Amino acid sequence: MALSSKNTGTQVIEFLMICFPGMQDTQHWLSILLAPLLVLALGANFVLLMTIWQEASLHEPMYYLLAILSVLNVILCLTIIPKILLIFWFNMKTISFSGCFLQMFIMNTFLPMESSTFLVMAYDRYVAICHPLCYSSIITEQFVINAAIFIIFCNLVGPLPTPVLAARLNYCASNVVENCICANISVAKVSCGDIHLNKLYQFMSVWCLLGSDRVLILLSYCFILRAVSSLQLGGATTKALSTCGSHLILILFFYTLLLVFIFTNKAGKKIPSEVPILLNVLHHLIPPALNPIVYGVCTQEIKQGIIKLFKSWAWEI
Repeated sequence: MALSSKNTGTQVIEFLMICFPGMQDTQHWLSILLAPLLVLALGANFVLLMTIWQEASLHEPMYYLLAILSVLNVILCLTIIPKILLIFWFNMKTISFSGCFLQMFIMNTFLPMESSTFLVMAYDRYVAICHPLCYSSIITEQFVINAAIFIIFCNLVGPLPTPVLAARLNYCASNVVENCICANISVAKVSCGDIHLNKLYQFMSVWCLLGSDRVLILLSYCFILRAVSSLQLGGATTKALSTCGSHLILILFFYTLLLVFIFTNKAGKKIPSEVPILLNVLHHLIPPALNPIVYGVCTQEIKQGIIKLFKSWAWEI
């Protein structure tokens, strides 16, 4: 155990991440699933970003928002998954005190940023379908800049106290964290202090930030469905639904996996502790891998841009 002696007692200077407590001898086999998903997520998002950057027809607010989501996906993947693979492959279970809380900070800010990006994208689809004549005047490049500032500011200020409250606790005994990542409560549990405030603030921040996003996204799609149902032409209805179909698929997957993780985590001893840990890891990996693929398949403009990008690379080779 890495401890430092101070006048006030013994203090933890690093944590030991043991990932899945009941699977210590077999957990490394999970890398067979995680490593390919990481490569897929990074590769797919790289291709998507390059396509949006190089294809002039994709230089529109809708695709800029998709690029923001892609960048957030990459940052979350690189923050979480490489460390887990190092634990599985090389038994590198230690993480520094500051490194752990930096990881906690990134997780608690960038995950809500993804949710807020979905909210802005839902508003974009709402304007496109419910107010098509005003779309070009409302959804502009300046709107994307303002939306990015909103996403960053709200999700930096709101979750910031979570790692701060966890870091101020007194870690004077065990440094063994029963998780693959520096999740707030998992780390706080090994402290010697009272963590009720940590639990309360995490509960409030999660439901205020992510909960409000869910409500507003739901309202946006209620208005969209009402507008679509009033369209007289079948072709118009199909086209309107196709523009937001891929977005709706990703939103449902993102929030469904998140809610399953939350409820299994709250179930306590009724469900093995390894289940919510695995769901938490997959929630940081599967959506980043899925997002660019769904948009690439469902959005004709992106599909054509990707084909053109691959052809240009083929000609260079």
